[in-house]
Amino acid sequence: MNVARNVMVDARLVPGGGAVEMALAHALNEKAKHITGVQQWPYRAVSRALEVIPRTLIQNCGGQAIRTLTALRAKHAQEGCTTWGVNGESGDVVDMKEFGIWEAYSVKAQTYKTAIETAILLLRIDDIVSGLKKRSKDSEAPAAKNAEPEGPSEAND
Repeated sequence: MNVARNVMVDARLVPGGGAVEMALAHALNEKAKHITGVQQWPYRAVSRALEVIPRTLIQNCGGQAIRTLTALRAKHAQEGCTTWGVNGESGDVVDMKEFGIWEAYSVKAQTYKTAIETAILLLRIDDIVSGLKKRSKDSEAPAAKNAEPEGPSEAND
């Protein structure tokens, strides 16, 4: 029932079967090719993360994940083939527009927003934890330098 409500509120639809994820992954990989150095890594990381959806669809229907995902990448590399995805029953690569599999845009957009917000939150927590560890190590090091040697001092006697 919520699917019908989502479509009534926002009538935009996107192809299903992992087609949108593969199209975004391909676009991000192409963008990364034009960027040098460390700045391309986030694009490639998100691209790899998006490919998990079609890979999972292929595995769930008993298909050959590597072979089918490679065929899907090749299909998305062709001009105008952004609607190709995975048939959830057979694991074959099919055109989702002709196959008639659609998903609500609002659900996809919210899923991506939530995933990115979660990744940012985890990175912040990691920064805080690593910052606390670094700070505690830094505070222990000066204390060790200023510590007086143990044992009796014969110079004061």
